[in-house]
Amino acid sequence: MTYHKKAILGFLGSIIWLPFHFTAKAQTSVQKERPNILIIIADDLGWADIEPYGSVDVKTPHLKQLASEGMKFNGMYSATAMCAPSRQQILTGMFPVRNGAYPNHSWAYQGVKSLPHHLKPLGYRVGMSGKQHFGPPSSYPFQNLGHVGTMTGEDQKAIEQFIGQDNDQPFALYIASDQTHKPWTKGNPANFNANSLIVPQYLVDTKLTRKELTEYYAEIEYLDGQVGRILNVLEKSGKADNTMVIFTSEQGPQFPFAKWTCYENGLKTVFIVRWPGKVAPNTSNNALIEYVDVVPTLLEAAGGDPDTVQTGRTDALGKDGFDGKSFLSVLLENKKDFREYVYGIHTTMGILNARDFYPIRSISDGRYKYIRNLNSEVEFSNITKPLDTVMYAERDYWWIDTGLIDSWFQAGEHNADIKRRSEFYYKRPSIEFYDLQNDPYELKNLAKNQKFSIKMAELDSQLTVWMKQQGDKGLLTEMNAMSRNANLIKKQNQE
Repeated sequence: MTYHKKAILGFLGSIIWLPFHFTAKAQTSVQKERPNILIIIADDLGWADIEPYGSVDVKTPHLKQLASEGMKFNGMYSATAMCAPSRQQILTGMFPVRNGAYPNHSWAYQGVKSLPHHLKPLGYRVGMSGKQHFGPPSSYPFQNLGHVGTMTGEDQKAIEQFIGQDNDQPFALYIASDQTHKPWTKGNPANFNANSLIVPQYLVDTKLTRKELTEYYAEIEYLDGQVGRILNVLEKSGKADNTMVIFTSEQGPQFPFAKWTCYENGLKTVFIVRWPGKVAPNTSNNALIEYVDVVPTLLEAAGGDPDTVQTGRTDALGKDGFDGKSFLSVLLENKKDFREYVYGIHTTMGILNARDFYPIRSISDGRYKYIRNLNSEVEFSNITKPLDTVMYAERDYWWIDTGLIDSWFQAGEHNADIKRRSEFYYKRPSIEFYDLQNDPYELKNLAKNQKFSIKMAELDSQLTVWMKQQGDKGLLTEMNAMSRNANLIKKQNQE
C-alpha cells in the first residue's frame, strides 16, 4: 500500500472515529450531570422530635445543618405507620394494599418492581445498607453493603467504598438506620432532665412517660451522630455537590397515638432534601406529598420518564403505573401545591399480641382528617396494652410496652380527662373527624358535629374511590392480611 493510500485511509478512519469519540465524551458528561442519590431513613422517628421541626429538648445539629442547606417538607406522609409497609411503599411507588405489603412483617407480591429496577437502566449503581424489612429479594435487587450499626468500622468502610467506587457512574444509596426503634439503648438518657421536658400533647404526662422520652430522645441524638458520619463520608468523596441527599423518618415513634395508627403522629414524616444548586437552601414547603411520590421524583431527576414505567403490579382499574407522581417541580421551584389528599391505612393483623382484626383507613386534605375504624365494635389492640391483658411470659420482651399504658390508666383514676384519653386508645368510634389546624394533636373528635357534614361526606367519598383503585375491600382485605406475612411466603416458596 502506498503512502498516499495509507494517509487517505487514516484520514477516513479518523473521520469515522470522531463521532464515536465525541459521543462517548458526551455520555460521560451527561452521567456527571445526573445527580447521585443518597437516602437516609430513620426508624420510628417522630416528625416533631428533631430541631428542624421545632424540638427544643433534643439537639440534632447535623439534621439542623442539613435542613439549613436544603428544603424541609411539612406535608410528607407515609400511608402506613409500620416499618415494612412504609419502606416498601417508598421503594415501589405503590400504596400498601396494591403492592401487597400492607401488614407489618410483610412482603410485596412477586413481580413488584422497586427503585433498583428503575434506576439501573439509567446507568446507576444502586446499593443499600442497613435494615431491610422488605421482600421478596427479586423485587429489591440492591447491591447489599451489610447492616449499618454505628457507622464506624466495617459499616463505614463499605459505604465509603460504594460511594467512591466510580467517578463516571452515578450512584443511588439507600441507608436504613435501626434508630430510633425500640429497645432504646443508644445514646445517653442522662443528657435530659425528665422533669423539665415538654411532653407532647398527644401523650399522657406521667413519670414513666417522661422517663421513656429521655431514652427515646437519647436515641435521636445517637441517630443524628450517624447522619453526621454518613454526610462526612459523602463530603470526603468529593461528590456532595452533585448528590441529592434525602433524610426521612419512616413513621412515628413507638408511643400510643403514633406508630400503629392513622393519626398525624403516626403517618406524618420528617422529609428533608439537600441538592446543591438545584434546591434552594433553608426553604420550607407545606405541599401535601406521600411516600409513593418519592420513586417517580427520583426517576425524573435521574433523566427517566415516570409516566412510562411498569411497576409489575396493576391496580384494580387495570393500570400498571405508579400510584405516586413526581414532585420534582416542588423541589426545583418550591411550588406550594401538589396533592389534594393524602391517605392512610393500618392493619393489626401480623402485629404481636393483636387480639382482633382492626382495620383503619384515613384521608386528609391537610386541614381536615377523616378516619374510618372498620371494626370498631372490638377494641383496638397492638403491642402496647394494659398489663393485665398480657400473658406473664410475654412481659420480658422489650417490645411489650405494658408499663407505659398502665401508668396512664393509673393517672386516670384521679383525672377524668386522662381516663377518657387512655380509654380512647382502645375503644374508638367508627368515624373520627379532626380539624388539624385548630387541633393538630387530634384530641377532639368532631364526627358528630353537623357543621362539618359536607366536608365529611367529601372525604368519605374520596376515601372510597381510593380504596376501590387499590383493590382494598376493607374487612376482607384485613382478614387476608396474614397471607402477606413474610415468613409464611418463604415457607410456601420452599414447599
